[in-house]
Amino acid sequence: MLTPLEVERLSDEFESKTPQEIIAWAIDAFWPQVAMSSSFQTQSVPLLHMVSQINRNLLIYFIDTGYHFWETAIFREQLASQWHLNVLDLYRDTRWDAFARNNTRKLPLEDPNLCCYIHKVQPMQRAMKNMLAWISGIRRDQTDARAQAKILELQEDGLLKVNPMLNWTKADVRRYAEEHDLPSHPLFEKGYRSVGCAPCTVAVGADDDERAGRWQGRGKTECGLHTEMFKHKDFSKLKRDFYLDVSIMERRKDAR
Repeated sequence: MLTPLEVERLSDEFESKTPQEIIAWAIDAFWPQVAMSSSFQTQSVPLLHMVSQINRNLLIYFIDTGYHFWETAIFREQLASQWHLNVLDLYRDTRWDAFARNNTRKLPLEDPNLCCYIHKVQPMQRAMKNMLAWISGIRRDQTDARAQAKILELQEDGLLKVNPMLNWTKADVRRYAEEHDLPSHPLFEKGYRSVGCAPCTVAVGADDDERAGRWQGRGKTECGLHTEMFKHKDFSKLKRDFYLDVSIMERRKDAR
């Protein structure tokens, strides 16, 4: 286990390393308790390609929210098959099933924070419970929150988050994709520069920020995987961030 000081020192050193070097280090240091997450959109492809060249056995989590575009599901299958990736789909906790079915339309449109917590944050928290390291594809140029991130981030529970693409820009991503003739998400050429769930993603103009089409008009820029929300294992502590009534889920939790 690395100490906080060791993490800080290595993180600073990795600012001058390539993503491939950082990925290889993480796999070597934490195998087999290391996994990667991917949304399988165009921005994700370079990192997926790198992993396919370094170690195809690395476990890659894909969060299946039930709200994805069909194109995303098809693209995920194509890349996993062509590059022989070790992909595991994550789903929401079944205890939320009745609540989610009763609020299928309301969740993404009226309470996107709760929707993301149920369908993205909780499944990833559960998946990372027995892991030592989590490889993520976030970049500093994507959002204000990510601009403050570090290449290595030690979480409160001891999980080490590894962000090998952090100091890359969208120009770097485009250059790598062109050099390696990588495929794009089927919706990319239709203006979907960043692809999330269908109810919360719209096409944007060529000059718009690449994430401008995510949760447009809802005052939200992050799903919660890369914010303080991920640190909260008890959803009742996040109630003030939700609009829909989750009291029934609290009663079920207390009754266990």
